[in-house]
Amino acid sequence: MATLPTSAHDLAQIQSRRKTRIRLAVLLFSPVLLFTSGVFEPGSWQREALESTGLLMVFVAILGRAWSTLYIGGRKIDHLVTSGPYSVTRNPLYLFSFAAAAGLGAQTGSITIALVLVLVAYAIFWPVVQREEAALHEIHGESFELYLKSVPRFAPRWRSWKDAHQLEIDPSRLRQTVLDGLIMLALVPLIRSIGCLQASIPNLPVLALF
Repeated sequence: MATLPTSAHDLAQIQSRRKTRIRLAVLLFSPVLLFTSGVFEPGSWQREALESTGLLMVFVAILGRAWSTLYIGGRKIDHLVTSGPYSVTRNPLYLFSFAAAAGLGAQTGSITIALVLVLVAYAIFWPVVQREEAALHEIHGESFELYLKSVPRFAPRWRSWKDAHQLEIDPSRLRQTVLDGLIMLALVPLIRSIGCLQASIPNLPVLALF
């Protein structure tokens, strides 16, 4: 079996750092949520609409990440996947993760917090995307350059859609993706419960954000 380039080997460490940064971001951002809230009152139609839209985004993100994993399996670097969701965007897993971040942020009732969470997710994933692209370019050369020119990094180009004749599914990777999705879903009631916690603490300073 051929040895992958150093840049590809380094990706394991980059992915590990990404997970550490996500955990750190959650730890740092959790106290912020305690002292902020949305401007819309709980129970108002605006708040309900925002939370429902956010919940829909979380579901779309979970399904989208599972869908992308069916196509990518465990072949993200050593095989250039250009079909299914990877035919319309080069990074569907990260794109759906941005949707999840926005959806979870919307559970606070604040559009501002939702946007901030998307920016935090972007800052975490951006170095990983750069290293993955460098590794793919080193391994696949001209094939990746053509893919780079025809498929956007994030924003989907639906007219580029093409499907695969068959899929090689990695069960362990799919299970992990589903587990990640369940964790995202479990965060929804936790974030919504912050409002109850705020109400139970007398004289707690809370900044209302749009």
